[in-house]
Amino acid sequence: MKDSKNTAPNAAVAFVKSFVAPEEADIDRTTLKGSVQDLMIGIQRVDIFGMGAQLAYFFLLSFFPLIIFLVTLLPYLNLRQEQVFEFMANIMPLEVYVLIEGTLQEVLTHQNRGLLSIGIIGTIWSASRGINALMKALNHAYEVEGKMGVIHRAWSLIFTVAFVIIILIALVFPVFGHQIGNLLFSYLGVGHSFESVWDIIRWITPPTMIFGIMIIMYWVVPNTTPRLKFISVIPGACFSTVGWLVLTSGFSIYINNFGNFSATYGSIGGVIILMLWLYATGMLLIFGGLINATMQRRQLALIQREK
Repeated sequence: MKDSKNTAPNAAVAFVKSFVAPEEADIDRTTLKGSVQDLMIGIQRVDIFGMGAQLAYFFLLSFFPLIIFLVTLLPYLNLRQEQVFEFMANIMPLEVYVLIEGTLQEVLTHQNRGLLSIGIIGTIWSASRGINALMKALNHAYEVEGKMGVIHRAWSLIFTVAFVIIILIALVFPVFGHQIGNLLFSYLGVGHSFESVWDIIRWITPPTMIFGIMIIMYWVVPNTTPRLKFISVIPGACFSTVGWLVLTSGFSIYINNFGNFSATYGSIGGVIILMLWLYATGMLLIFGGLINATMQRRQLALIQREK
């Protein structure tokens, strides 16, 4: 009787351990349990928490140069300050927005070409280092070595510039997109129906662009042999895109309604929130790649079993 009482807890511990710390040699990747175990091993191999912190560090270094670059560029596009403030307030937690609001106001009142140059140089340098770290993590997820040299650096710069362009498009799209849409719908003779369609277009366009960048990165970066199929990276790209939107919305709701960091940490509360947001974003991007790598190994295991 005593032995049976001890057996049940030991079995439960063994079951949990098989997921949390599985032995790679014992994994059957063709099963759902095996896929989950493989994903857990991938998290340990890539060191998702350490790499997420590394990404957050470089993202933080590039954050303020990026803000300076964008808000210095916007006056040349004849956008009003209110549009910039509204955009920033909508995409980030309140305390993060308050942290950078003073910088935004100062830069927006002066069209400084020197700041424009410094901003773009600082953004590309620091953000490309973050993209390098992300590319390294994605290759580790597939257990391959990444490409080195000029090609690797070129891809990191391409993705960095793509992210900057996405942010810029998301910022100016509500203004110029409305004008272009009105013109196009009027030309087609259905101008009266544009306003009902515009709200949908305005909300789905930025997530669609983010999804596009994610799927290209997950497809191009891993240095696998043979190369990954385009369709095989869609699950991870969907997870990262939807996950980031949910993360940002949920984070904002929590901070704005339940977590008063300023009362606890004072003026540094905004910096802490920004770091937590960037840290969670970095881990989310890596986890999307891990999902793709896990599904890829499962597919290869199924093919091998059928032979």
